[in-house]
Amino acid sequence: MDIFEARIQALRKELEQHNYNYYVLSAPTISDFEFDQKMRELQELEQAYPAYDDPDSPTHRVGSDLSKEFAKVVHQYPMLSLGNTYSQAEVRDFYEQVSRALNEPFELVAELKYDGTSISLIYEQGRFVQAVTRGDGVRGDDVTANVKTIRSIPLRLQGADYPARFEIRGEVLLPWAEFDRLNKEREEQEEPLFANPRNAASGTLKQQNPAIVAARKLDAYLYYLLGEQLPAETHWDNLEAARRWGFKIPQVMKLCHTLQDVFDYIAYWDVERKNLPVATDGIVLKVNSLRQQRNLGFTAKSPRWAIAYKFQAERAETRLNAVSFQVGRTGAITPVANLEPVLLAGTIVKRASLHNADIIEGLDLHLGDQVYVEKGGEIIPKIVGVNTEARTAGLGEKVRFIQRCPECGTPLVRPEGEAAHYCPNDVGCAPQIKGRIEHFVTRKAMNINIGPETIEDLYEAGLVRDSADLYTLRVADLLRLERWAEKSAQNLMESLAVSKQVPFERVLYALGIRYVGETVAKRLAGSFHSMEALEQASFESLVAVDEIGERIAQSVRAYFADARNQAIVKRLKEQGLQMSLSEERLANRSDKLKGLTIVISGTFSKHSRDEYKAMIEQHGGKNSGSVSGKTNYILAGDNMGPAKLEKAAKLGVKIIHEEEFLSMLNE
Repeated sequence: MDIFEARIQALRKELEQHNYNYYVLSAPTISDFEFDQKMRELQELEQAYPAYDDPDSPTHRVGSDLSKEFAKVVHQYPMLSLGNTYSQAEVRDFYEQVSRALNEPFELVAELKYDGTSISLIYEQGRFVQAVTRGDGVRGDDVTANVKTIRSIPLRLQGADYPARFEIRGEVLLPWAEFDRLNKEREEQEEPLFANPRNAASGTLKQQNPAIVAARKLDAYLYYLLGEQLPAETHWDNLEAARRWGFKIPQVMKLCHTLQDVFDYIAYWDVERKNLPVATDGIVLKVNSLRQQRNLGFTAKSPRWAIAYKFQAERAETRLNAVSFQVGRTGAITPVANLEPVLLAGTIVKRASLHNADIIEGLDLHLGDQVYVEKGGEIIPKIVGVNTEARTAGLGEKVRFIQRCPECGTPLVRPEGEAAHYCPNDVGCAPQIKGRIEHFVTRKAMNINIGPETIEDLYEAGLVRDSADLYTLRVADLLRLERWAEKSAQNLMESLAVSKQVPFERVLYALGIRYVGETVAKRLAGSFHSMEALEQASFESLVAVDEIGERIAQSVRAYFADARNQAIVKRLKEQGLQMSLSEERLANRSDKLKGLTIVISGTFSKHSRDEYKAMIEQHGGKNSGSVSGKTNYILAGDNMGPAKLEKAAKLGVKIIHEEEFLSMLNE
């Protein structure tokens, strides 16, 4: 090694340490000027001796000015969202549910819930190799080049006891000070201001130019380690190990042994969070033991071993100027309050939802009222009350719910037992038609590369009146419209072609059947296997499916009984969309448990509870959460709940254990 290479290596090592001291420990040991001088020396040496270049050098963390599109990456472990609670009573319920399910002592790790954008970081042999956004939870965008510019994220790890490959998750944040600085700059340039730090962080991470990302000085707080060879069997100890490796792990975590410990943590941070350098909107509670986490398992959307508690929403007072009414894709009418702009929880609020006629009547709203506005979960603004003392003589008229559709004039209907009003003119009401098409093309449905404005143009041009019409579009049709060029038209054609490979359950979800969301669509697809079978399904066979109630069954039956919907489905089938589960997925199914209802209770050693649930469904059985006269078996593990044991004995339900259940599948 010559003297120049030795100096380059020494400078890199020194600057990496100073980066760690400044961005992770918040304890710099040299001045900014000294740091910049050393950085400049390293840059000059690297330019003079390009043979010694290293992509992980501190000089590369400013980001290049090259643009690139983001590749899609499938998460090795799905990035699920957490269930939310808003009261200490709900926290108590969570604690007691975990206690009953485990039936053994447990600890909770309490952490602050940071209000940024989720990120997954992959490390191999101690080096940072990839960063992926949450995306839809199954796959996200590869933003590695942008994340490399975040100085608090180590490119090389310290020590040597880290796994060969692991994943660490956390939140990318824009600190309040940087948020204020950026908005001041944008105001001076007469550019639109960022609404809040979360949106600014998310938008920054999706910039095509890493140099812009570097200039915005994002930060990252990390809070969850995943992998096959983790250093410890508890969440707390794994994070402490990650801290030793150089990661910025929040110092505010607390190991809670009792419910009171949790409540004390909530009370303290509900006040102190306002003094933090970054935005927070709650706390997160996680079961500490990884073994207990595995035994508790997951629901379709979130882990059973963790929950988020949201701090009480901020409230603001402002004037109600007007009320407008919007028509959704299902015909539901949503009243929207138009407000005098007011700052609330970091954003300027101009509109708020009024939900339905009952809410409006209960608030006794008048135009010109001073109203109290909150953010439900600090996301969606809503009116929660009226300052009646501020009312003056000559106040505006009382707000009343409309009787006719604001778009097509059709008299509205309100189904018995529902709070919402609907426009029944689903074939002639433009917002409903366009709304159904917008739903059809969304990423979680058919993932077709067009947005609401394009759909509006296609609708107004008479080219599209339902989702099946999309597949009859031709390049020549598009080129006759404004703002369309050959390349954009070809891109849409390619996107439509690719969408024909979207799996059956997403096609079913894309149809927009009322009450059939993603999870319900998966249940129906897994039970009926094809669109044809679902079209012919009886009410009784529908309600027999786990989690399908009478309301969903009636909605599915009504959808397929409509000749217009039948025609759309037929045309989609003719265009080559996936109308059944693939042969590969069906090959692993059987009827070994057909007609059997099985309740799972306790903890297991060979498989998790979720894995056993999947096995039951895969082999034709039905999962149930409670013991009843319809229960055939209880699959019992260690620490089975005493209430279920007592009820099983009373009803004569047979109890089987892991080995017996697995042998049933192997017969």
